[in-house]
Amino acid sequence: MSANSNREAVFPTRMTLNNTKGRLKGAQTGHSLLKRKADALTKRFRTITAKIDEAKRKMGRVMQLAAFSLAEVNYAVGDIGFMVTESVEKASFKVQARQENVSGVFLPAFEAVPNAEGSKEFQLTGLSRGGQQVSKARETYRKALETLVELASLQTAFVILDEVIRMTNRRVNAIEHVIIPRLENTISYITSELDEADREEFFRLKKVQAKKKREEGGSKGDMLSGGKDEDVIF
Repeated sequence: MSANSNREAVFPTRMTLNNTKGRLKGAQTGHSLLKRKADALTKRFRTITAKIDEAKRKMGRVMQLAAFSLAEVNYAVGDIGFMVTESVEKASFKVQARQENVSGVFLPAFEAVPNAEGSKEFQLTGLSRGGQQVSKARETYRKALETLVELASLQTAFVILDEVIRMTNRRVNAIEHVIIPRLENTISYITSELDEADREEFFRLKKVQAKKKREEGGSKGDMLSGGKDEDVIF
């Protein structure tokens, strides 16, 4: 793409030059801010990626322990699903959402809020036999739920950050490779046109001055020659 086509179609004047320079400064400032925002989001994105990997590994271990605990309960007590369903009236595990601001991007975060009152409703489950296995299984599944909520929060932030980082990088690249070069080429074009106009004006003024000097010199010669008397011959 030539320099002529990669510039704005403007009339080269001093005012246009000043306005274009102001727009270029604004574009450079915006590029710097967006670049810092992209760097901050990328840093947070990498941190979340590492936490997701750790949470997934933890989730695998916790779910494995939960499965073994449930197997122990089924072996010691039998199927207690109907007993738990009948004894539970309120949720013993709740989740609340909040927002976290990261460089102007609001990321949802989920937190587990255990309900002490709900956990008391089925404390008598397994009282006749297998109470220890039931308590162990309940605690193991509580940890699994906490890990699951943490993983869901990280995954949600991961998806949002991924989209925002892509959009921010597209804007940074557009400003860096399209807008700023176009404004710089426009400034160069206006400057060259104004310089050319100044050279033409300077050349025109020199021609006018030279013409005036010639005219002044000619008029002085005519005055001197007109004042000379003719020779008298006797």
